[in-house]
Amino acid sequence: MPRYADGFVIVVPKKNLKAYQTISKKAGKIWKEYGALEYCESVGDDVKQKFGTPFPKLCKLKAGEVVIFSWILYKSRAHRDKVNAKVMKDPRLKMDNDSMPFDVKRMSYGGFSLLVDL
Repeated sequence: MPRYADGFVIVVPKKNLKAYQTISKKAGKIWKEYGALEYCESVGDDVKQKFGTPFPKLCKLKAGEVVIFSWILYKSRAHRDKVNAKVMKDPRLKMDNDSMPFDVKRMSYGGFSLLVDL
């Protein structure tokens, strides 16, 4: 069975980065507790490339914002579905969209079958 990844891109105001990191660490521990193999969140610091569509343009980045590129790795899509079902029911992650340190409407998310897994 091929491994599976959830991937997401989020735009976070720099002033909210510490708050986002706190939430992310908490979420990562919970995902791992329920079986995720990896939970990674990264901040873009070299995203103004001259080829393709640079992340700032893709995300319509405004002054004072940063791009967060993240992924969660699972054993398989079925494993991901089981883990996420448990995570979504966990009361430790209950938050409303207004209390999030980023605009959830500008978040991109999806599940991905691994094409190359070395």
